[in-house]
This record gives sequence, C-alpha cells and structure tokens, in this order.
Amino acid sequence: MSALQTILVDEYTNAVLDPNEPMLGPVRDGGRIIVNTAAGCWGPMLTPELKGGHEVSKPVYVEGAEPGDAIVIRIESVRVTSDVTSSGNDRPIEGRANGDGFVAGVCPKCGAKNPATHIEGIGVDAIRCNICGAPCAPFEFTNGYTIAFDEDKQVGLTLNQEAAEIVAADGRKYMQTPDNSIQNPVVTLARHDIPGIVARVRPFIGQLGTTPKRPFPDSHNAGDFGAFLLGAPHNYAMTEETLKDKTDGHMDINKVREGAVLICPVKVPGGGVYVGDVHAMQGEGEIAGHTADVSAVVELQVSVLKGLGNDGPVLLPRIEDVPYLAKPLTAAEKAVATKEAAKWSQAGIEESAPVTVIGTGVNLNAAIDNGLARAGELFDMTVPEVMNRVTITGAIEIGRAPGVVTVSLRVPVEKLKEKGLWELVRDQYHLYD
Repeated sequence: MSALQTILVDEYTNAVLDPNEPMLGPVRDGGRIIVNTAAGCWGPMLTPELKGGHEVSKPVYVEGAEPGDAIVIRIESVRVTSDVTSSGNDRPIEGRANGDGFVAGVCPKCGAKNPATHIEGIGVDAIRCNICGAPCAPFEFTNGYTIAFDEDKQVGLTLNQEAAEIVAADGRKYMQTPDNSIQNPVVTLARHDIPGIVARVRPFIGQLGTTPKRPFPDSHNAGDFGAFLLGAPHNYAMTEETLKDKTDGHMDINKVREGAVLICPVKVPGGGVYVGDVHAMQGEGEIAGHTADVSAVVELQVSVLKGLGNDGPVLLPRIEDVPYLAKPLTAAEKAVATKEAAKWSQAGIEESAPVTVIGTGVNLNAAIDNGLARAGELFDMTVPEVMNRVTITGAIEIGRAPGVVTVSLRVPVEKLKEKGLWELVRDQYHLYD
C-alpha cells in the first residue's frame, strides 16, 4: 500500500502495545495523523477486559522510520470533546485482579480472567461480569469528583450528587466516548466528594509515543509503571533487561500539549505512533495519581529524523513552558555577556538553545538519573557536565510522580547541529539571525 498524506484513526488497542500486531497506515514522512482519542485511565481501569490502564489508538506506521531513527511529532491541535468526566485517587478492590488491576483483572465470583462486562445502574458495583453478573471493577475511588466543562472548554466545574447521578445514567453520551471504544465510562461511578471547585482547562496528551520492541500494557510503557511488570504473576512479566524495550510513551507531562514538539525513539520498523489519555488539565506531577481524562480530537504532523538514536523522548515545549533559566538568551543578554567576555579576554560566548530530555524510573531519583544519563549520551557529554548545565541553564521538573521527570538545559548549537536537531530547535523558538 502506498503511503497516505493523512490518516484518520478511530480504532483502539486492547490496551496492549504489541509490535507483532499489524499497524495502520503507512503515513508519509511529513504526513498527518488525526485521532479521535478515547479517555484514559479510569474508564479502562473499570473495564477488566482491557489489559492495560489506557485505551490508546492503534499504532500508525510512518514511512521510512527504522530502528535507531526518531519520529518528530508536532502537536498541531488538541481539542477536548467530552462534556463531562470524572476522576480521583484510586484504591484497588481486593480479589479482583491477579497482582495488577490495570493488566490482569479477574471476576471475584466466577474467576474469569479479563472478563467482558456490562453496566447495570450507577456506582462502582454497576460494572458487572458478563458471565456471572457479579460486580468486578478492579478499582474504586478513595476521593473522587465528576467535572463538567463549559461549551467553549475554558473551565471545569465539579458537580454535586444530583448532577453527577444524571451524568452517570448516560455516561457514554456525556463523555463523548468514541464509537469503537469498549471502556466503561468512569462517570458511571457518580462520585461527588468535592463539588463546586472550578478548574482551568489546559489540555495535554498523557500517552504519545512509539511502539516498544515487545508487547507492553500501554500504561506500563514507562520506567515507573513499567517496574510493576518486574517478576509479575501475569503474561506481561518483565526482567530488568526486557523492560529496556519500552519507549516511555506514557509520560503524563503537562507540557506535551498543542504547540509542542516531541521527538520519539524508533525501536520497531515504522515506529508505530500511538495516542491516548488526553487530560483536560493537570498541575505538575499528577499528584492524585489521575486527572480529568477526556475524549479528544488530536492532530499530529510526523516526520522522520534519521539516526538520532535516542533511547527515550526528547521534548521541545512551547516557549512559555520552558524553564526560566533554559529560555534562549535575548539579544540584550548576549550583548552584556559578550562585553563581559571581552573584559576577561575571552573570545566570545557559547551559542546555545533549550532542549528537554525525558527521564523515567521506579521513583523520582531514578528518573532523574535516567534523564541525566540520556542527555549525556545524546549530546556526548559526561553526566557531571549535564548536571552543571542543568543547574545553571535549566531545571529538573516533575512530569509524573512516582517517576517521570523533564531534564531541561541549554545545549551548544554546534552539538544540536551534529545531531540534526538544530533546525527543529531553531524553528520552535524562532532563533533566526
């Protein structure tokens, strides 16, 4: 099949990223992918038929992408379509999973593994096994909320009990769940613990990346959640070595939003670009473990960067999301610095520009170590040099607790040119002479 300029995606995985499954496409190098995404965490967490914590789009093959390359993803648009959603802090329900409720849900009555379910009524016990009829949702809220959005998707308002129960009675409609999605809508639970809160809407993409080298539950395609697979009692158990086959597409970094550029590693032919888990808003770190998962329409432009060899994602955020110390120097700042260099008989100043490297690990300390090491490997620097540059020209920020961070620093322009990144960085930050 010849490659397409634009691919429209409304098909979803069973929450497993499997390089052995056929991909959609191919899409042309330089083409576009438009995805009607299904809501992320909570709906799939309440749907034991799914074998991961999200219901992401089927991966798309990108023409010309080979292992060792990178795929540059320009996020052109993220438009929330849900009218209402629900979220909150979670607690696993005993007896309803084989070690991991995200991956290996079981019916507590008949013992069916990953059983198909249906909804009877509202509340957590409304999600019932198709075989025996027993309640079998693997998770419940410790504290939860139902949140409605205004027509223009500017703010969200958490609802009281009466309103939450109206929404729960017709969850797929209020969440605008895509037709091909099988998840149980989280609003079915009708939680209303903190009514009346107003939150600003600023959507971003929680799951965006490329397909790992081996089958992974989608929510575990990261260093922190991936650690739950080490020695696990189900079919997706990993070792420390096989866990390295991840691509860290599950980031939950609120800077991965419209206008940003994400540079993803290619570990299988075609890359396999997938999308999911859009959130309406989130502060740094996704501290509650979850935020307002929504359906959305996402438009991406993809292109191949040959031979970059990055192990994990590299991010070029919008300029307002770049940490203060990492922002490009202004002409006035350069003039002052050049004058200071002359005073000390130095030839000039280093020309540099901002880059953000993603680090993941079992906890935040491990994620920081991973991000520093990745930056050093990518830019041929020692880790101590990276540490120094991050300290005085950048920042480390929490992407997601427990173990995703952003490592931002200004990188010498010459190194960016060597890696084929300079034009991307230049264009993102309008660094023209």
